[in-house]
Amino acid sequence: MKLNVVFTTYNSTEWLKKVLWGFNFQTYQDFEIIVADDGSTDETKQLIDEMRESTGMSIRHIWHEDNGFQKCRILNKALLNASCDYVVLTDGDCIPRKDFLEVHAEYAARGRYLSGSYYKLPMSTSETIDFDDVKSGRCFDVKWLQENGLPKSRKTLKINTSRKWAKLFNRLTPTKCNLKGSNASVWLDDVLAINGFDERMQWGGLDREFGVRLINHGIKPTHVRYDAVCVHLDHARGYKDPEMVKRNKQLRLDNAKYGVKWTDYGIQQLLDEGYQPETNYALQRLEQIKTNRPTE
Repeated sequence: MKLNVVFTTYNSTEWLKKVLWGFNFQTYQDFEIIVADDGSTDETKQLIDEMRESTGMSIRHIWHEDNGFQKCRILNKALLNASCDYVVLTDGDCIPRKDFLEVHAEYAARGRYLSGSYYKLPMSTSETIDFDDVKSGRCFDVKWLQENGLPKSRKTLKINTSRKWAKLFNRLTPTKCNLKGSNASVWLDDVLAINGFDERMQWGGLDREFGVRLINHGIKPTHVRYDAVCVHLDHARGYKDPEMVKRNKQLRLDNAKYGVKWTDYGIQQLLDEGYQPETNYALQRLEQIKTNRPTE
């Protein structure tokens, strides 16, 4: 099964390079990356071109002009450019462990989405990680991380649990299986059926709201919390707006309460505005969904 890996970026080439290194060393190789670029300068495009050439990976760069924080809009554009049935969602600041895509592919099943987590690193550790650390997998070793700036903590199960024990921990964890945009996967048809991400939402909970509508659509959430492992590189969040976070939360709660599946501010809105994706696969799937949708 071929996967589309979709993640956003914005003027963060050093972190993006480390993330792409992580995907270059995946044990599961049948995938295409779609970098959803929320208005970066040409430096990001140059890096992607260089990485495509040096690694041989299939990487597409979907870009729009910088008009403020528009993560949901660029994600929807990226999803409209999908070329296969299954989509892995992550972030441009999350380095995946070598078996990250292998786990998502193994547990993919119709009628559910997968949601994992990430292990957050401090800035000093994030800056230390280099090519060899990613290639060797050292940056996922707790001892190495602690030797390179990670504070000692007992909360390391999300990064050092074996695949054998991960299955058990995934079943037993009391953590609710909310969709986390840094580490999730979902069928493209299900994304299209709920009209993608709600473009009214900026930073703060947009992935959880997306997950709520998937659940309302009948999709079962499933944990890959302890075996789909990625480390989160530190960065500033100058775009954080407490009022926006509050509005986003209220929208999510209302959608959960009233069973809302569809947003009017998603993928179809882009198409109505005349957006044309580079590939036709998602459009074909969308037409098929519309044809098969029962009349209400």
